[in-house]
Amino acid sequence: MFDQSSGLAKNTHDPVSELLMGMRLRGASYGRLQLTPPFGIRFPSAPEARFHFIARGKVLLRAPGESGRELACGDAVLLPRGEMHEIVTGPNVQMRDYESYARKPLCPEVAAVEACIKSADRENDTLIFTGRMEFELDTLHPLVGLMPQVMSVGALIGRQPELMPLLGAMEREMSEERVGSAGILARLADVIAASIVRGWVECGCGDATGWIEALRDPRLGRVIAALHREPGRNWTLADMAQEMGSSRSVFAKRFVEVTGMTPQRYVLALRMRLAEQWFRRDKLAIDTAARRLGFGSQAAFARAFKRIVGEPPGKTRSKAASGMIGNGQNGRRNGAAREI
Repeated sequence: MFDQSSGLAKNTHDPVSELLMGMRLRGASYGRLQLTPPFGIRFPSAPEARFHFIARGKVLLRAPGESGRELACGDAVLLPRGEMHEIVTGPNVQMRDYESYARKPLCPEVAAVEACIKSADRENDTLIFTGRMEFELDTLHPLVGLMPQVMSVGALIGRQPELMPLLGAMEREMSEERVGSAGILARLADVIAASIVRGWVECGCGDATGWIEALRDPRLGRVIAALHREPGRNWTLADMAQEMGSSRSVFAKRFVEVTGMTPQRYVLALRMRLAEQWFRRDKLAIDTAARRLGFGSQAAFARAFKRIVGEPPGKTRSKAASGMIGNGQNGRRNGAAREI
């Protein structure tokens, strides 16, 4: 069965859903903010995505290159590339860096920030749930690089009314502070953020082409999903053509037309970006990464890694171990999104 409205396969093989399932936004850290207006918070640039949910009050989200975006109770936004941005209550408020606020741990993943005027009337306080989220599979970074700077849940409500109960649940958990609310808020944030990404994909991904078009092509999408599912397999052109159900020449021509690169180049770039993630996140040994990705020798892997990433794997791994990978890594990832 095929859904003509969205261009996605239903009840068969859906590569977009498969990759979204593999993506899994993982909360690096969350915060429950209770602030008395007026205030201004600056969120620094970070390699992770940033999520905000407004449970009470009205604020303005300001990001470079964007006009101010008004957010009110029930609004949720995702900044997939984590660029620097500000949340303010007015045009001339004093700014303060988010990291400078004192935190009170609520559970292993969530901390509370309270900057309130101590008074009996707390109903005027603004409540915000915020979090840094990591895309667990960096094989999806081409998709991340094509996303808008700010993505809002508001555009999805008409098409996904099932999000309303989730947003309502977040609002109640924030307001009532029930036992276990911090953990539940973190899980709800994960679901809402993933729904924002899925909604963008289903609506055609704005003006994005290439990689997205490949995913939305039922036969070519099967190949893309298979490559991401088994990046260490010794993929030949014949294997990929068979996955698509066509001849090698037809497959190769179609792949280049849609993605702008050869299938072999795509596989190589995919492997190197996975390795880059493993070094950054898991501190994986270089020889282990080489074996996982199907390389016969560490030297061959190192040559391929430097050609794609721009530096030897040892240097990338050393920077990750020392904590040097940060905003520069994020910038390089955005550039790499055009390559895969």
